[in-house]
Amino acid sequence: MAKATDVVRLLLGSTALCFSLLDARTASASKSVTAHLAAKWPETPLLLEASEFMAEESNEKFWQFLETVQELAIYKQTESAYSYYNLILKKAGQFLDNLHINLLKFAFSIRAYSPTIQMFQQIAADEPPPDGCDAFVVIHKKHTCKINEIKKLLKKATSRPRPYLFKGDHKFPTNKENLPVIILYAEMGTRAFGKFHPVLSEKAKNGEILYVLRHYIQKPVSQKMYLSGYGVELAIKSTEYKALDDTQVKK
Repeated sequence: MAKATDVVRLLLGSTALCFSLLDARTASASKSVTAHLAAKWPETPLLLEASEFMAEESNEKFWQFLETVQELAIYKQTESAYSYYNLILKKAGQFLDNLHINLLKFAFSIRAYSPTIQMFQQIAADEPPPDGCDAFVVIHKKHTCKINEIKKLLKKATSRPRPYLFKGDHKFPTNKENLPVIILYAEMGTRAFGKFHPVLSEKAKNGEILYVLRHYIQKPVSQKMYLSGYGVELAIKSTEYKALDDTQVKK
């Protein structure tokens, strides 16, 4: 019986200690400093970040996902941000299991693929893009945002230098590599993208071109890109000095 009483007293003491620690944490938390970490580039579309998640799964899934969201961005203007977010997840769910959908949600929360989108945006800026074009193609150093000019620029494409392709470029599935290269700079899900993609994908299927897609946002949003997953600590040290008469200090 005495042992049971001792156990109860020990538990009660532990509980009291826990509550005192919680109170201390609450008190210290009230004096904490909250910091936000913003990137140097503007916020990137979740649809493009989802496509990069798909690309890590496989090149095939990337292009399958792309086919289902050719003009999905038009819903962004009529739907709420949360509804549009769920719509992207629904489209992605056609090619992913529940585990990978949860991983995609986590990737969204920390904006894991935003730097990749910005990388493509910087590559597009170095071209540079033709004025007033929502989307454009580059055919061996020649630029155009008019679909009816593609055939003309393809005629002598092989006589011009072949463009350098990066490891992260999205190549349309094909069995041939030694073909004229057409690089499409466009924002997936927009109407401008929806005009170019069917034409280029058809030519790629017929073995006429090597079709490469790079993300390009013609009008980036003004919102800052806030990053998550980074810990920030602000240490404040008191530098106040007090004068003391050391002759009066007792040992």
